[in-house]
Amino acid sequence: MSENDQSGEKTELPTEKRLRDAREQGNIPRSRELATAAVFSAGVLAIYAMAGTIGSGTRSWLRGALTPEAALFRNPDALFGHAGWLLLKLMVAISPLILVCVLASFVAPVVMGGLRVSQKALMPDFNRLNPMNGLKRQYGPEALAELAKSLLRIVFVGTAAGLCMWHGMDRLRGLLRMPLESAASSGFGFTLQLLLATAGAMCLLAAIDAPYQKWNWLRKLKMTREELKRELKESEGSPEIKGRIRQMQMQLSQRRMMEAVPSADVVVVNPTHYAVALKYEGGRMNAPTVVARGVDELALRIRQVADGNKVAIVSAPPLARALYREGQLGKEIPVRLYSAVAQVLSYVYQLRQWRTGPMPAQPPFEVDEFGKAGTP
Repeated sequence: MSENDQSGEKTELPTEKRLRDAREQGNIPRSRELATAAVFSAGVLAIYAMAGTIGSGTRSWLRGALTPEAALFRNPDALFGHAGWLLLKLMVAISPLILVCVLASFVAPVVMGGLRVSQKALMPDFNRLNPMNGLKRQYGPEALAELAKSLLRIVFVGTAAGLCMWHGMDRLRGLLRMPLESAASSGFGFTLQLLLATAGAMCLLAAIDAPYQKWNWLRKLKMTREELKRELKESEGSPEIKGRIRQMQMQLSQRRMMEAVPSADVVVVNPTHYAVALKYEGGRMNAPTVVARGVDELALRIRQVADGNKVAIVSAPPLARALYREGQLGKEIPVRLYSAVAQVLSYVYQLRQWRTGPMPAQPPFEVDEFGKAGTP
């Protein structure tokens, strides 16, 4: 397969930007099996834990509902308000169960990708009305996955319920010989066991579906190599533009250096390949500061500007190389070079004060070029 063909395949994992954009648009992984299992299991566990409270409340409600007040027979118009009052009392009686189920409905979104509210997801999308997209959903891989989940749901729930019924058949037959209250209590316990078995089967199916939905979501968001390159170019900027920006920054930095050379005290040179301009103001600076530095062509320009502005130029090859390598523009020179630079500045000050007689001889500027780092 050619490289052009491969570039059209979605083989690259989605970037953080692509994942963030998808979430902002409301495109997050969803598992209906996990949501159903969470609400159903939470409801069953709530019934198991609060059976006494809920049972007592519903029993009181049922007693009141089946014992209507005599005034209702004389005033039929009040039946509507009475029915509403009964409904409200029923909601209060089962409110703990409702509250648990509502809280459980947030479990699936939190597990799958967090709670997110997207305005874009609420906007109408006419692409969803495309018949071809509908056919792909009905007869494509997604439909096969849904069919497989449906079959697994039947197998898991049917097996759990069947086993529970099989083992409880004798218990169910025994209900016929029990008193009403004992039969109701035993029947409720058996029903609760059946519900727990069903909830376990649904949780097992959700444990399979949730990772699959997350994997499928990431698969759909995969990118081609061209898409990845385009996104990186958009996020980081075009290499041509970045190169142009770096070039402009370098030119600006060089212009500032050239403007600072006339105010320098000395320019230490190699003498041809390196040039470092130093400035020192006693009382304002703790140590001499590098105001310009360059190599080859830039070093030549620094020497020309220094020569045109009568700035002293001192040839000290090891010191020039060390200053260029270790010194930073606008920063003080390294401590280990203090002694050598002090000798240079002392020699420059002697030149400034020299008027007649023999010119002061340039002393040997001894310096360990590479310091403790050794020769590179």
